[in-house]
Amino acid sequence: MYKSAYFSLVFIGIALIWGCNTPNETAQELVSVTSHQWPSEITERMQAQEDAWNQGDIPSFMSGAYWADDSMLFIGKSGMTWGFDATLQNYIKSYPNPEVMGILTFENKHWRALGSDHGMLVGHWLLTRGDSLEGLSGSYSLIWERIAGEWLIIADHSS
Repeated sequence: MYKSAYFSLVFIGIALIWGCNTPNETAQELVSVTSHQWPSEITERMQAQEDAWNQGDIPSFMSGAYWADDSMLFIGKSGMTWGFDATLQNYIKSYPNPEVMGILTFENKHWRALGSDHGMLVGHWLLTRGDSLEGLSGSYSLIWERIAGEWLIIADHSS
């Protein structure tokens, strides 16, 4: 029951935030946000994630930014996954070796503060892989929460 209510609140919040844009706010204005407008700790955590991924270290990729809790939510092409450990296992299963993992690059585009301790970061990800594997790319919306003084991802919707 808790997870269902949590899921509903997260996505109702996202819908409300995006629905509250003023009519004069254009798509270009939404993507022209500069990195200094979101907490620098988030930039540092995402850089650490890129570094860990590019060294083939999925556990460090996860522990560097994701909330280590059963209520952490990941939504991807296979649907919803609840919990840090389940998400970690999905990553390990989907990316079994450094060749398949490739080189990860994040491009953060837009930050929306959701109060003093929450925010949503939207951007693009890119996996560049060797000649034998096609590269992959997509978009993400990350809900961050400041927990015990640290910014952590509590919900990730990546496509």
